[in-house]
Amino acid sequence: MQGRYRKLAATGAALCLTTTLTAALGGCGTLGLAGDNEVTLRVVAADYGDNPQNSSAGYWKDLAKDFEETNPGIKVEVSVYSWSEVDAKVAEMVKAGKAPDIAQIGAYADHAAAGRLHTADELLSVRTEADFLAPLADAGRVGMDQYGLPFVASTRLLFYNEKLFAEAGVTGKDGKWAPKTWDDLEAAAKKLKAAGVRTPVALPLGREEAQAETMMWMLAGGGGYTDSEERYALDSPANVKTFEWLRDKLRGQGLTGPVDPADLNRQAAFDAFAAGEVGMLNGHPTLMRQAEAKGVKYGMVPLPTADGRDQPAMGVADWVMAFKNGHRAESGKFLDHLYETKNVTRFTTAYGLLPATTSGYRAMEGAGGEDAARLRTFLTALPGSRLYPVNKKSWATVSENVKQKIGGALRPGGDAPGRTLKELADTARTADLAD
Repeated sequence: MQGRYRKLAATGAALCLTTTLTAALGGCGTLGLAGDNEVTLRVVAADYGDNPQNSSAGYWKDLAKDFEETNPGIKVEVSVYSWSEVDAKVAEMVKAGKAPDIAQIGAYADHAAAGRLHTADELLSVRTEADFLAPLADAGRVGMDQYGLPFVASTRLLFYNEKLFAEAGVTGKDGKWAPKTWDDLEAAAKKLKAAGVRTPVALPLGREEAQAETMMWMLAGGGGYTDSEERYALDSPANVKTFEWLRDKLRGQGLTGPVDPADLNRQAAFDAFAAGEVGMLNGHPTLMRQAEAKGVKYGMVPLPTADGRDQPAMGVADWVMAFKNGHRAESGKFLDHLYETKNVTRFTTAYGLLPATTSGYRAMEGAGGEDAARLRTFLTALPGSRLYPVNKKSWATVSENVKQKIGGALRPGGDAPGRTLKELADTARTADLAD
């Protein structure tokens, strides 16, 4: 989810899945040989796997094959890119006049504002369109029209390594940790450091998903990207205080480990947690699978807040959109297929993510087993969560600026938090006025 729940950063090149002869011979991006009445849909998607073995390329390959078997005359070729490059790849294609028919990426509003996208009601059956969870469907709207189709969702919780916590004497008598305030988090981090834990608190503000880590902490501090009027407010007093605390109490006391937060990517932080080197970090459901695969026992709690008062959690949705390439009907058929409950459930189960549809939500609520029970912890937080301001055309620009610059807010001394956040806020407001 730009989210990005999110996401493989290590792969350098796209994994290309092609179901046509010419693409198989000619490489990625080649249109298939088609008869006079045959259409080839080009789809670009993000990879949710954390290694080549569990790449989501396999999901898209099977999905395309199933669709082609029941829709003769429509071929589907899918290119899957890592989250660190997929949005940029689509932007490059659009700039070159070669936009894909369908893209599954992190932001849609800039393309919608440019008039490049079909609306949901131009594409989907009534049943499919009505199945989206209402808060996510609303987030996909620009004005009265829905352009962004929510693909999957996630919320975030604070994960902690139960073994490291027990060895540091952090947990209570029942073996569970129940922090309420940032003071509680700081105290635990100090004990972990004293016990020799390499990274007491992982704070990934590297380029991969800095916009997510930033939002989680701002919300916990009583702020956020926007104010109550949905105007950008990155430099609000609450946000400045949040980054001053992160700089002085976590980074400044050596509690964020050997890698500077500005250089630490989310997947690297997840990998370190799964290796038993991190005491705690913010994570989405995918981290459960990764930790369990390495035998790491973990607990999950809501991120503590600055003063202990309840604040909304961050929710994330990743988006599907259909470009106006003359294949509206064919794209609509493929999207109806994509959002069938069995296909939604297959993907969310494989990657530990949350469904964006009511039917998928009900299927997850009714699922049995320990894994489903843990996922429901994230699911219950989704309705009251806050999402990125994805319906702003400017969000793609703002998100990219945050990825590049937010690490500077933790520079020691001076007014780095205030200066950095003001620079980001000024840029965001300028971009918003251009919407």
